[in-house]
Amino acid sequence: MCGIVGLHLRTPELYPRLGELLAAMLGEMSDRGADSAGIAVYGDPEWSPYGQGCVSVTDVVERPDLGPDVDVVQVDSTYLLSADMDSEELLDLVRTAYPTALISGFGADLAVLKGVGHPRALTDAWGLAKAQGWQGVGHTRMATESAVTPSGCHPYTVGPGQCLVHNGSFANHATIRRELRQAGVMFDSENDTEVGARFVAEQLAAGRDVATALKELCATFDGFYTLLVSDHDSFAVVRDAIACKPAVIAETADWVAMASEYRALAGLPGVEQARIWEPEPEVVYAWRR
Repeated sequence: MCGIVGLHLRTPELYPRLGELLAAMLGEMSDRGADSAGIAVYGDPEWSPYGQGCVSVTDVVERPDLGPDVDVVQVDSTYLLSADMDSEELLDLVRTAYPTALISGFGADLAVLKGVGHPRALTDAWGLAKAQGWQGVGHTRMATESAVTPSGCHPYTVGPGQCLVHNGSFANHATIRRELRQAGVMFDSENDTEVGARFVAEQLAAGRDVATALKELCATFDGFYTLLVSDHDSFAVVRDAIACKPAVIAETADWVAMASEYRALAGLPGVEQARIWEPEPEVVYAWRR
């Protein structure tokens, strides 16, 4: 059992409140997974300066130093790097200088924070309530099939600007992992969710859109799952064929939000006027900026 939250803001007036709203949503999902948590925030001007390439790094023993052209912001145990270059170019520099570091995320306007501990303690340590932006996703984890480590935390950001969070389990992930490894795909963890994230990233890299990639995932993966997938400009939700894992979506003119349970949405502004529903099995729900 894990908890998923996501918030896609349509009204720029709400951008300064993204972190405040996301922190409250994530806190409500703490009892669905209290061993670790992670968040992805799109658009915070301090964490991911506009127009810069961005890389989020954790599991390094010292503050990264890539020269004067790379800015570094420390947020708890994560270092947020930005520079006037493409995110993938910056990522190559980081991997060359720090080959054992965990890359928790990369992409324009994107910051990804992960940690082991109670979700409320982590959001406080990150100062999440002060973050800004137009979109955020989060996850609280109750580990079942892999270690409680930063590499086992969601979101998984394995393609540029792409994030995936997951509640459930993939039954055939070992087989798909072997197939992806044979195709040259590298993995950071033994978590089944990473297999799904890498599969989606491969689909997107091949030119498919998010909806098509998720439909292909539904056709390929066995198991019980609710998935939330985001990139720089989109936000998508899908559930397995029998909709085993809980999910609820709410939508207003100002925002779209989803969570594993309604209580994570109850504090959003204007939720009383929202259209609220449970996503249907294997139907991909997607929104764009």
